[in-house]
Amino acid sequence: MQPTPDHVRQYIADHLDCQHLEVRGDGAHFEALIVSNVFEGQRTLARHQTVYRALGERMKAEIHALSMRTLTPAEYEAGSNG
Repeated sequence: MQPTPDHVRQYIADHLDCQHLEVRGDGAHFEALIVSNVFEGQRTLARHQTVYRALGERMKAEIHALSMRTLTPAEYEAGSNG
């Protein structure tokens, strides 16, 4: 069974404290906007690695592609969410 955007959203939310989380996709390819305090002080690569760790084996087994924007709450509030 292919995961839905709701599944991917729940997978992330279960393992990462998010202030805002949106996921879109078609079952194989997903796009996410993730806003979390966890990203404070992290560069983009470290933020993406944090999300990959939250998804664990699902990134290898279920989710074939994930494009993501990872923002801190301050970045999101400042309008970096477009």
